[in-house]
Amino acid sequence: MIIVGLTGGIGSGKTTVSKAFSALGVPVYIADDEAKKLMSKSKIIKKKLIQLFGAKAYSNGVLNKPFIANKIFNDSNYLKKMNAIIHPRVAKHFNKWVLKQSTSYVIKEVAILFENEGDKLCDYVITVTAPKELRIKRLLMRDQTTKDKIEAIIKNQWSDEDKIKRSHFVINNVNIEDIDEQVLNIHQQILKNVS
Repeated sequence: MIIVGLTGGIGSGKTTVSKAFSALGVPVYIADDEAKKLMSKSKIIKKKLIQLFGAKAYSNGVLNKPFIANKIFNDSNYLKKMNAIIHPRVAKHFNKWVLKQSTSYVIKEVAILFENEGDKLCDYVITVTAPKELRIKRLLMRDQTTKDKIEAIIKNQWSDEDKIKRSHFVINNVNIEDIDEQVLNIHQQILKNVS
């Protein structure tokens, strides 16, 4: 099974690209969604996050996202420690998921693929890019957040330049109309390399 990592900075349009691959029949695993599910369901993860962040990590059994977001974006050590708790379990879940797929390749969408050296477990990597101002504009429209919070997240992620250097394919997501064509082109190249 060929593993294709899909990454890009916050607001670059990874979800749009993932949907385009799904439309071509490619199974897509969205690591951030699975991590959120595990943080809500796994008793072991809950216990470890409470040990790391304190009792406020959960409120009435529900993950206290604003509290944790505030902690990790003001102290990168918290982010590293949280990732060390969650990422190995997401990786295990992904490996089980892959075994159930029957296509030539799968997409693993991970926001911080390079930051966690997840690219080393992929046969190919696709990076989605978009100008920073456009990403901020999209996020302000999509999320109830501030420009400062977005800037803090961007600061904790690798730059597009660094990601591009280590990627096999790049999708420039400025005009949404161009996405399907770029995805189809990459899809065909991967299938050609697989056969």
